[in-house]
Amino acid sequence: MAKKNKLRPLLVIEDDPGLQSQLRWCFEGFDVTVAGDRASALEAVDTLMPAVVTLDLGLPPDPTNASEGLATLEAILDKAPHTKVIVVTGNDDRENAVRSIGMGAYDFYQKPIEPEILSLIIERAYTLYELEAENRNLIQQTSSPLDGVIASSPQMHKLCRMVEKVAPTNATTLILGESGTGKEVMARALHQLSTRSHEKFVAINSAAIPETLLESELFGYEKGAFTGANKTTPGKIELAEGGTFFIDEVGDLPQSLQAKMLRFLQERVVERLGGRKEIPVDVRVICATHQNLPALIEAGTFREDLYYRINEIALDIPPLREREGDVLLLARVFLNRFSQENSRSIKGFSTSALSAMEKHSWPGNVRELENKIKRAVILADSDFIE
Repeated sequence: MAKKNKLRPLLVIEDDPGLQSQLRWCFEGFDVTVAGDRASALEAVDTLMPAVVTLDLGLPPDPTNASEGLATLEAILDKAPHTKVIVVTGNDDRENAVRSIGMGAYDFYQKPIEPEILSLIIERAYTLYELEAENRNLIQQTSSPLDGVIASSPQMHKLCRMVEKVAPTNATTLILGESGTGKEVMARALHQLSTRSHEKFVAINSAAIPETLLESELFGYEKGAFTGANKTTPGKIELAEGGTFFIDEVGDLPQSLQAKMLRFLQERVVERLGGRKEIPVDVRVICATHQNLPALIEAGTFREDLYYRINEIALDIPPLREREGDVLLLARVFLNRFSQENSRSIKGFSTSALSAMEKHSWPGNVRELENKIKRAVILADSDFIE
């Protein structure tokens, strides 16, 4: 025998006996509970915790005005702030309908009631409630063990387990991934889980510094090494002594510096620009790139011996489009963050926005998603991102 689908609870708050009878049986797929006043409605909310409520604003003891209905709306949202309340009003009561939306109602519907249309609104509200509930659960279950890493997908959890194994070691680690996937976040997680977490994490992006300055930034320089070198200055590698040194976009390291970097990795000593003294440095080295290093080796622009030296352990971060469920999880986290930063009270995403986010390929990965959500929060005209 086929198992019957469980009916979803729906609370209908209506004091008219005729409408109570009509509404009790017209919503397919719902187990309808009817309440005729504020007290019984709030009792039903406590008992059922319904995802969706329809609320007639004209309730006793003042059925000709909306005061009792609005008070009931406020009480329901206080008890169950995520419940979708659909306010039912008369044709001449648009002012209170709009007021109810401002108080947090999901939508309003004007009488006379057409069950087919109201059913569509209820279904839409229920779908949105389920999506938001799923997002809240995902955030609560963001059980990534790594500080700063937000993920629930199996792909990222597999990577996180590998990071936990690699972090306590001193193995030189190469982090691979497309631009915007969070390579520096992963590098910092490696540092935080290592025995060096109480020491410095020093980062440098080799693609962001002109070649003429990069050597002195990495290895430092002695006083008088070049015009303007007025004092001896240690490089970033030295500054990371005892901690972690992270070089981002290692694939952009100029060939003129690759040999010097190789020697540092082999000998763990640096020689400042203009200096003659070898300085021993105890650091954990993490590198990252979005480029295909074997292809660069084939093209003759990256040293093969350096590649094997930095690639003792490789961690490959999957692009956002391959991380099941992480788009909506990250979107909700960014929404909450940017709402607070910009003093906005954005409650969530519309169903069309959620669908659009799931369908988009996110070529810019997490960075693109973060920027899109920030812009949407700033420009939003309502309580929901459309």
